[in-house]
Amino acid sequence: MQTDNHILDQLAKAVSDAAGAADGVRREAETVMRSQLQRLLADMELVTREEFEVVRDLAAAARAEADALRARLDALEAENRKSTE
Repeated sequence: MQTDNHILDQLAKAVSDAAGAADGVRREAETVMRSQLQRLLADMELVTREEFEVVRDLAAAARAEADALRARLDALEAENRKSTE
């Protein structure tokens, strides 16, 4: 009976060691993949979220200004039409 327990203990230790090694391999693979992905993204020269938001805000401001200028132009044209009638 003592031999059976010793074998089971060794088997449990081997399974535990294998699980620990597999976890280490998984973490190493994640690290390598993350590093490769970061290098790929850097090579693609993508903008950062902050840069995108700045340009988006500038575009929104330019659109608002263009809309205001369009409304002002429409009002001036309407006034011009009234004065020429």
